[in-house]
Amino acid sequence: MLVIRWALENYPDLLMPSGFNLNGVVLIDLAAKAGYMGEVVFVDTGYHFPQTLQTRDRLKERYPQLRFVTLSAGLEEEPWGEERYRSDPDGCCAVRKVAPLRDYLALKRPSALLNARSRDQASTRAFLGFLEEGERLRINPLAYWTREQLEAYAREHDLPVNPLYASGFLSIGCWPCTRAVRPGEDARAGRWEGKGKTECGLWMGEKAL
Repeated sequence: MLVIRWALENYPDLLMPSGFNLNGVVLIDLAAKAGYMGEVVFVDTGYHFPQTLQTRDRLKERYPQLRFVTLSAGLEEEPWGEERYRSDPDGCCAVRKVAPLRDYLALKRPSALLNARSRDQASTRAFLGFLEEGERLRINPLAYWTREQLEAYAREHDLPVNPLYASGFLSIGCWPCTRAVRPGEDARAGRWEGKGKTECGLWMGEKAL
């Protein structure tokens, strides 16, 4: 929580993107307790599990002091049909997830983003730190939290965790590209299986944002 308080003091225009996974739910609770009253931005790709949307709605009810913003992917203008995820998962993420957030950030122009990623999620995030420099500073208060610590915190504070988590969906994205995680796998191993892809593109460099 000290990292979040530091962020609020130094970056009053702070903004928080969220996908409402376990990490996101814990960060929202910590941020609210630290005094954050800004936006929680969610991109509706059109492919989210119903449970994810229900979790968003439960969080909105629990934290009325926060402003929950849902961005649309503008699917009515998508020329390649509804199942691009089968042939071009990178292109699908780029249009349905990255572009709406990128455009919104260009409009809002926050100097920093509050992010829920942690080292424990995947080997690709093993060297994540509290701060990531770039066009917009990315602040990762949960960088050093383990999954066990996140779960314990969620239980202790009775947080509205996505019900899919209990069924092994440790990282929950769009339903066509998410499966339950097998024992011993990284938390994000269930994303884009067999597609040669590990990230949606939101945090893969400044061009994504």
